[in-house]
Amino acid sequence: MGLIKAALNAVSGTLADQYKEYIYCDALTSDILAAKARKRVGSKGTNNGADNIITNGSAIAVNEGQCALIVADGKVVEVAAEAGVFEYKSDMSPSVFAGDLGDAIINTLKDLGSRITYGGEAGRDQRVYYINTKEILDNKYGTVNPIPFRVLDKNIGLDVDVTLRCNGEYTYRITNPVLFYTNVCGNVPDVYRRSTLDSTLKSEVVTALQPALAKISELGVRPSGLPGHTLEICDALNEILSKKWGELRGLHIESFNMNPPTLSKEDQAMITDLQRKAVYRNADMGMAHLVEAQGDAMKIAAGNQGGAMMGFMGMNMAQQAGGFNAQNMMAMQQQQAMAQQQAAPAPQAAPAAPAAPAAGTWKCSCGTDNTGKFCANCGTPKPADTNFWSCACGAQNKGKFCSECGKPKPAGTPLYKCDKCGWEPEDPKNPPKFCPECGDPFDADDIV
Repeated sequence: MGLIKAALNAVSGTLADQYKEYIYCDALTSDILAAKARKRVGSKGTNNGADNIITNGSAIAVNEGQCALIVADGKVVEVAAEAGVFEYKSDMSPSVFAGDLGDAIINTLKDLGSRITYGGEAGRDQRVYYINTKEILDNKYGTVNPIPFRVLDKNIGLDVDVTLRCNGEYTYRITNPVLFYTNVCGNVPDVYRRSTLDSTLKSEVVTALQPALAKISELGVRPSGLPGHTLEICDALNEILSKKWGELRGLHIESFNMNPPTLSKEDQAMITDLQRKAVYRNADMGMAHLVEAQGDAMKIAAGNQGGAMMGFMGMNMAQQAGGFNAQNMMAMQQQQAMAQQQAAPAPQAAPAAPAAPAAGTWKCSCGTDNTGKFCANCGTPKPADTNFWSCACGAQNKGKFCSECGKPKPAGTPLYKCDKCGWEPEDPKNPPKFCPECGDPFDADDIV
């Protein structure tokens, strides 16, 4: 009887699981991180297959902000991360409505035989879990106990450790659904809520906040300036929590906000006092403060019950005992000014312009400037100046008219000289096409 009952149950179960399923998940709110999928079963439908069986060819609907994990016998075998309908294909649960009919019938008979050996039930387990991949908002944190913070103020040479309290919010996202399912939520019967994980994440964020703030303090950021460096703090937290969150749970901190931190009254008063006193390192500020203090002291001395003279005598005795006065501070200010002037680099003189060549000089082909008839470097004779023309009066000229009698230059082969820069070619009768100094083309305007 038992074998007959197992066979009957196997047949009915195999036939019931022949229908494809439509698997979906309701909207995953921010309070739910993972949920088990549901099969759509209507009152008029005949799809009454087992809940732990996914028939070959079934449709798995994936919405935006979700990732579907198909788990077979406790192991993730498929991942559907894109929004849309995912068609599940597997020979583990064959169906005559999917694939080749002949193969489907053969696989169905094999499945029927396998079920009989398991007493009429399927010897496998297939489930679908949906992971929430949206940004999880509104996660509050706060330091119950004050955490140490190093205050660096390079302006006054301050380097001191203080304690502060801070609070704010952070957001995170599940970036690796497989790791999250494997190491966090596992085989949940219905849903996995964020409240199960909140306290652990908050504790780890606060613990990682101390080394993260240590990296920020090295940049010289003051406690009051921490809210303006939340991006750097977020990067530092992800770096510190990368192994525990990223590599173990598949989580990533998306944003991090911090309210203005609070220091103890003693630490705040100490920092304020040191910063105020550091101003007096400047002789001008110190002298102004001393003059103001002496003025107040004079007012107090004038109202001394023992007489103004007694008050001023006390002030004089204090100065004689080695106290500073305005004259000393003024001398110190002058010394500081002189030291700054001496330390300042001397202004560099502008480079002198190259001296113009002396009148009557000529440049040799070797590059040497000369004044005589021969080059002082190579001995080459001075080239004859062919730019001159002889007038009938005997005068030598370069222009278009004689400088002695005013007669015009006789017609003949024209001589050229650049009208832009004054450059003269070695052979003024055969100039190049362009002036080598300024690039001006030689034309009628350059005839001398």
